[in-house]
Amino acid sequence: MIDYSKKLTVDREFYPIDNLDYSIESDRGRILSAPAFRRLQKRTQVFALELNASIRTRLTHSLEVAQTARFIAKTIFSKLTEEELKTYCLDGLKDAFVSTAEMTSLLHDIGNPPFGHFAEKTINKWIKENALPILESFSSSYDESKKLKGMIAKDICNYDGNAQAIRVITKLQKLNLSYTQTLAVLKYTRGAFEDRPKKGEPFDYLMKKPGFYYSEKDLIEQIQKKLDVEHGHRFPITYIMEAADDISYLTADLEDSVEKGILSLDEVYNLIKAECEEEGENYLLDVIEDRYQKAKNDDEPFQFNMFFTLVRAKLVTSLVSHVVDIYIDNHEAIFKGKFNSALLEYDKHSKYYKAIEILQNISEKHIYKNAHVQKLELQGYAIINGLLNIYKPLLGLSSEDFEKLMRDEEIECFIAMRLIKRIASKHVVAYSNDVKKLDKEDVESFKILEWYYRVRLIIDYISGMTDDFALHEYQVLLAIK
Repeated sequence: MIDYSKKLTVDREFYPIDNLDYSIESDRGRILSAPAFRRLQKRTQVFALELNASIRTRLTHSLEVAQTARFIAKTIFSKLTEEELKTYCLDGLKDAFVSTAEMTSLLHDIGNPPFGHFAEKTINKWIKENALPILESFSSSYDESKKLKGMIAKDICNYDGNAQAIRVITKLQKLNLSYTQTLAVLKYTRGAFEDRPKKGEPFDYLMKKPGFYYSEKDLIEQIQKKLDVEHGHRFPITYIMEAADDISYLTADLEDSVEKGILSLDEVYNLIKAECEEEGENYLLDVIEDRYQKAKNDDEPFQFNMFFTLVRAKLVTSLVSHVVDIYIDNHEAIFKGKFNSALLEYDKHSKYYKAIEILQNISEKHIYKNAHVQKLELQGYAIINGLLNIYKPLLGLSSEDFEKLMRDEEIECFIAMRLIKRIASKHVVAYSNDVKKLDKEDVESFKILEWYYRVRLIIDYISGMTDDFALHEYQVLLAIK
């Protein structure tokens, strides 16, 4: 049975607000005023360290996704009958539903590191090569500590912006968002410490990436239990955020590539036309043909904006209607969180899916593989890798020595004494709060988990940097002028 009153609630970890509307508005205020949200303005979307303010950043991308999510959520309400709204207990919950979809979209990239997805791969590569050997040296003489050690090994090698987002919200920023808002951000439902399902196994899509770390495991389970969401299942509104994200990517990178001078308007048009003709896809071809001719009738400085504005408006309107139909047609499975697909990928024979594929293929071939873009990725790799190398001495300390560092006592590793002072205090507090909960009597498990939270501490600090701050820190610590 679909009952949204059990999903859209006032529950939160601390200081619950009795009135649902006030609770939702409180979430909105906390998100918009969060420092981690503001830092998205200096994080890479595609082009790192970009000075042209019209090129998309993680912040401007998130604003676009939020608008599309709002459009989807409102369209769902417009297509449901009054009887269905009552049956699903959505009557009177429109503001809460729409706002949750919108705010989830603003948060969806809040855990992404500087320099984009390439940095995620960089962090995981560094951890495998540098941190795992340290973990292997830890004693694990009984089954429980062996199992824990294995889980931690998987967890630290699975850094992901989606999982980091949950950590930012709950631990590093302590936004104390409602359980509804927090769980809506959980895009993938697998713990980073769990094995990925094989293709064809249950929830192979929903669990294809890590959605949360071992460090947030207990809290996520607590929230899932409260909102009646089973393990491996997703919160219903998360499907809306995901669809909005997918739709927002349609022409965004192509627009930015023209702004950057990588492609011209005519080149974009000709590339889309050629790809459509090769694939025998008429829907997207008809959309661009009509809009291209209209744009060409405008004054030359405005042709670029006119073309993308018209194309985007048509595609977004059509795709929103398409995903809303899929949401409503599969409402019960989506409400329960067991719908094992992205909304836009559900019907792979539709003209909309084929249009998306064509646009993605063009971006992959002509933007992401562009020499300038790949040079920026290599620079990001050098910076992230260099910073992790600099902070590595903190991982080589014994738990006793690191405890002394926390008490500001002198230890033999004088470099570590300087490095710890550079890490943001909120990250240090998050580490300390987690370590306080550990059982020191279980020596093997304590040492493994204390070190695990130390790894999280370093990753939290470096992954939370903006592009320009990471570059500055790299230059300062390597004495580069």
